[in-house]
Order: sequence, then structure tokens, then C-alpha cells
Amino acid sequence: MAEPIPLNLPPRDPRAELLARLEVAPAEHAEAMLAAYEVLQGLHDQGVLEIVRGALGSKDDLLEIGVAAAKSPDAIRGFRNAILILKLLGEIDPEVLKTFTQAMPQTLAAVANPSAPPGMWRLLKGFTNKDTRRGLAAIQAMLETFGRSI
Repeated sequence: MAEPIPLNLPPRDPRAELLARLEVAPAEHAEAMLAAYEVLQGLHDQGVLEIVRGALGSKDDLLEIGVAAAKSPDAIRGFRNAILILKLLGEIDPEVLKTFTQAMPQTLAAVANPSAPPGMWRLLKGFTNKDTRRGLAAIQAMLETFGRSI
């Protein structure tokens, strides 16, 4: 009859494995470690590390201040408004928003021209332009909808 082969594995020492990896790490990652030291020195020079150390030391006080600020009526309204704006942006067709965002720089560049403001006749003449009427119709529709809701 066959006899089982004895398998005697040495006990695994995770600490020794980590130490072995740590001994090899500086040679394998020398360039990355030098870059990390430069970033760390830059943070120290700018005083960021002292700020972080102070924040860690007073984390309970910071948490209380943050909670008190978040409970204020202004903060609650701000969160609600941010949610509504995100919802509004989600409902806008991306192509319409793209058209609007592409037209805005051109419009601002035309208005920023330091020449004399247009006369009344030129403004009234602009109403005969179909693009102007199309824009006015969009603004009128928005104002009607807004007026109806209030």
C-alpha cells in the first residue's frame, strides 16, 4: 500500500517577507523615491505639512465646525440649489448646450469691442434679422414659462 509523502512546510513569516521586499525597494524604485522626496520637501517648504499636522491634531474641532457649518440654513439651501442645478444640467440636451457654449465666446468678443455703442436705428434694424428673432423667441418662451410658474 502507498504511503503518503510527508509535507513539512516551514511556517510563513509575513514580517520577514515585508523586510525582504523593503530591502530591495530602494534599488527598484530609486527614481520614484527621489521624486517623492522632492514633493515632500516642496510641501514642507510651503508649510502644507504643518497645516496637515495641525488638522490631524484638531480633527475633532474641525469636524464640529464642519457639521455646524453644514447645518446652517444657508448651507442647506446651497446644497439644494446645487442639486437642482445638476438636475437642470442633466435635462439639457447636450447639442443645445454645445451650441450655446460655442456662441457665447463669439458674442462676448463682439460686445467687448470698445467702439461706440450701436444707435437706436441699428438696434431696431437688428429685429429684422431672422437669427435675432429666433433668439428673442427663445427668451420670450423662457420668460413665459417662468412667469407661469410664479
